[in-house]
Amino acid sequence: MPAYIVFTRTKTLDQKELEAYWAGIKDTMKGHPIEVLVAYGNHEVLEGDPIEGIVIAKFPTVKAAKDWYYGQAYQSIVKKALFTKGLSLKE
Repeated sequence: MPAYIVFTRTKTLDQKELEAYWAGIKDTMKGHPIEVLVAYGNHEVLEGDPIEGIVIAKFPTVKAAKDWYYGQAYQSIVKKALFTKGLSLKE
């Protein structure tokens, strides 16, 4: 069963850190079965607090999503990321 990680950016606290994260994110995806369904673009919040952006990534299983998210490559760039709040993993 597919699993989805939903990243929402509610407020950018450090633009340089965000740009460093963006510069490194693609390399973390190598060797992982990730399909990015939504990456920023136009959006409208119908319920809840406003957000600056959203990314929805699809994985074949929850295990695959967690393997990528908790993997050394992604954790090495996200640990420094003080620019984001909110992560959801949906199956």
